[in-house]
Amino acid sequence: MGAMTDKVAMVTGASRGIGAAAVRAFAAEGARVVLLARSRAEIADLAGEIGPDRALAVPCDISRYWEVDAAVEAAVDTFGRLDVLVNNAGVIAPIAPLSQADPEAWGQLVDTNLKGVFHGMRAAMPVMLDQGAGTILTISSGAASNPMEGWSAYCTSKAGAAMLTRAADLEGREGGLRVIALSPGTVATEMQREIKASGVNPVSRLDWDDHIPPDWPARALVWLAGPGGDDWLGREVSLRDEAVRRSVGLIR
Repeated sequence: MGAMTDKVAMVTGASRGIGAAAVRAFAAEGARVVLLARSRAEIADLAGEIGPDRALAVPCDISRYWEVDAAVEAAVDTFGRLDVLVNNAGVIAPIAPLSQADPEAWGQLVDTNLKGVFHGMRAAMPVMLDQGAGTILTISSGAASNPMEGWSAYCTSKAGAAMLTRAADLEGREGGLRVIALSPGTVATEMQREIKASGVNPVSRLDWDDHIPPDWPARALVWLAGPGGDDWLGREVSLRDEAVRRSVGLIR
């Protein structure tokens, strides 16, 4: 029996990177998984890999609330409940000086990275509160508290998502909700390739070997969804912390 047996976990941005790794990690621990992303073919393939009785692929643009709400409804209709929401989907562009950033692109990033987190919480919280239990995990970043050159939109969106974590914890904990943020550090995903290509700020100058693999934050998310997260409610967990890595089982 896996740690997530009989649980249902929904992951946004599930087509690649941390999201795809999280889907596999939750499924490996026995969870039934709901995959959300705009990339229809990719999430369908991943759901097929896991199995039709244990995975549901729902094409979804998280910047549109009605699509997220419909996805949560589909999850409950298919599997009967929703135990874990992983707010993972995010974008890094536009990378540009604040004085030159395209206002429409800036707003589109906020629609995904910040409003998308709100949409996930808003759609999932009533279901979880009715159940009397549920876990909401949001991918955070050091950018939530540290401004980075060229990343005004990204840093602002992550700072807002950090406050949403605190607000959801404040309002949901007494109803059985567990709300936690995970800051993984830099991860070897397609986003890091975009950052590298930009040549902007010190993160773009990191070597590929400096980044952790996507399965590290994925395993940390499963750990936080279980008893390991009990000491972190309403807070941000940093995967840069060796004690946390040890607790997750990533290092000895």
